Amino acid sequence: MARTVGMILCGGFGKRLRPITEKIPKPLVEIKDNYTILDKQLFDFKSAGVDRVLLLTGFLSEKIQERYDDEYLGVNIEYIREDEPLGTLNAIKLGMDSLGNHEQSVIRNGDVVADLNIKKMIELGKKSDYPLSIFITKMVSPYGIVEISGDRLVSFKEKPILDYYINGGVYFSQGEIDFGEFDVGDIEKTVFPMLAKENNLGYYKEDGLFWMAIDTTKELEEIKKEYKNREDKPWGYEKVLIYTDKYLTKELFIKEGYQTSFHYHRMKDETMYIVNGAGYIEFEDRKEYFGKNDTIRIKPTEKHSIVAMENTILHEVSTPHLNDTERVKDYYETR
Repeated sequence: MARTVGMILCGGFGKRLRPITEKIPKPLVEIKDNYTILDKQLFDFKSAGVDRVLLLTGFLSEKIQERYDDEYLGVNIEYIREDEPLGTLNAIKLGMDSLGNHEQSVIRNGDVVADLNIKKMIELGKKSDYPLSIFITKMVSPYGIVEISGDRLVSFKEKPILDYYINGGVYFSQGEIDFGEFDVGDIEKTVFPMLAKENNLGYYKEDGLFWMAIDTTKELEEIKKEYKNREDKPWGYEKVLIYTDKYLTKELFIKEGYQTSFHYHRMKDETMYIVNGAGYIEFEDRKEYFGKNDTIRIKPTEKHSIVAMENTILHEVSTPHLNDTERVKDYYETR
């Protein structure tokens, strides 16, 4: 079976994030205290079963190596440094030179934070008729929009999801990429249009998930707000929405094909409200299947695991016992 290797493009100057990026490379920018963009990306690779990652570095490469050395969360890390910045194409070429004959790769832009299901992208990419696949997702308008009818304005919509797809900055390659006659420049402007014209470019699509490229200070502030009460998990994330002395509300996002630990709560009495998705809650003696708009109550001391058959968002409303979780069995190694 072909092994999948991760690659992360970490060599950019991050000019639009200066002065922050004058002393640290953009992938080491923190999205919450002591948690960087690159921490999140390596965590996602580990959660998807990718245990070898090539960091394609350049500007302030030594800062990245100081933080991670040759291992992070059990992921083996190698550094490929581009001495002269010649664009993403050249950096990826250097990375490809380090792959074995039977190794495939997932390539990521080093400034993207996204909740996509890398494991599923790999599985589908291996079965694809196309040698290279691009992750695409629907575009969120950076501005609010207005709707008009005749000569009047009838409504406002705040930053809606548009009916267009964007390149999400994550790519799966079944083997060596055909670079054609291109040696330098950005792969998105050179090789990708060539492969699309030759009908050799596929895509992996996920809609409705969190995606952001951290390119400006405005976007950095937005991602910090997202992560203020959020903790990434091997299966997705957990976010505190409301916490008072009377009740607690959390949002859980569980990726398709993943499940939470098998666990219980000593005191917490909770009800799950399924916002989107489908799956089941596995108890010791039964399974309770759920779909959109369903509710499921979980009493104190009931051992359970939440299993997602589709990307699932649920709201967990409970008594105010924030850290009342006893894990019986874990299914992942990234904790």
